[in-house]
Amino acid sequence: MANSTHAHLRYNILDHCFRYRSYSFEELLKAVNEGIEELYPGESISERTLREDIKVFRDKKDGFGAPLPDGKRTYTYSDDNFTIAQRPLQKYEQYLLEAAQQLLSRFENHTKYNKLAEALIKFQDEEEQENDAKKILFYDHNEEYKGINHLKPLYLAIKKKQVLQVIYRGFKDKESSVFEFHPHILKQYNRRWFVFGYNKTKDIKAWSIPLDERLISFERLEDVNYLDSDKDWELFFRTMVGVTRINENIERVVLRFYNGRENYFKTKPFQPDYEEFFEEDKQDQVWFETIINKELVQQLLSYGKDVEVLEPESLKKQMKEHSKAMQQFYE
Repeated sequence: MANSTHAHLRYNILDHCFRYRSYSFEELLKAVNEGIEELYPGESISERTLREDIKVFRDKKDGFGAPLPDGKRTYTYSDDNFTIAQRPLQKYEQYLLEAAQQLLSRFENHTKYNKLAEALIKFQDEEEQENDAKKILFYDHNEEYKGINHLKPLYLAIKKKQVLQVIYRGFKDKESSVFEFHPHILKQYNRRWFVFGYNKTKDIKAWSIPLDERLISFERLEDVNYLDSDKDWELFFRTMVGVTRINENIERVVLRFYNGRENYFKTKPFQPDYEEFFEEDKQDQVWFETIINKELVQQLLSYGKDVEVLEPESLKKQMKEHSKAMQQFYE
């Protein structure tokens, strides 16, 4: 087994290198050490460790069995479709996963670890499918989502306070736009990720970018001072549904549910700060304060005929317009 210190990081870097072009040994060593330096400043590996890593890749019994031909001066996969991400877990990796689950079991009553425990279970279930095990978990997954590869680089950019030059093209845009962007936070909504930050080119402080094919590329701008945000992001998102903030007008919304659907809303509210009425004749109603945006309307439409907007008038008007438009589809 090769040096286990940040081994998984090294393997991911090498896998990426082998997939996309040929590297000399010296180029590989440089690429791996640059990747390590980003997450572990001041650390690096030796030529000997890299040679051991390459052996792990080639090893068909205890390694990845990668199509990495011997006797060449450069290193690249002979099969363009190969990646170690498709290989089953190695024995020591299975042990580490099980050990992590056992460790998390100590904190099973602490909400802080719930999402991590859930992720581990999902990962283990996917791995067991490689061994023809019966599938147990069927979870909500957006198979067409192509933006997840942006998540880690943007997370690191925020953590390291890096300024980015972004190239972006909306679905309806004829041409792409380029702007200076200071990333501040990442937000997930409706199985998509969005990065919020300061668009200095447009001088907009809460600019959002969806992490999908509209985000064409981004790169770090050297020697540009990063501008921190003074915004209370927790409050920012609690006063609206979704990610679209067209104004700062917080309004009181009152909803009446039918067919018992208020119980579904209360178990999974799209606005967490909702309130119930004390009056007996209003037990099917809730109210909350929020900004009226398209995501709120979309959530209301998902309830179909089982919800009625009582306040405000502007939202009732929007719902009426949507209702009329949909009615025309089925005449």
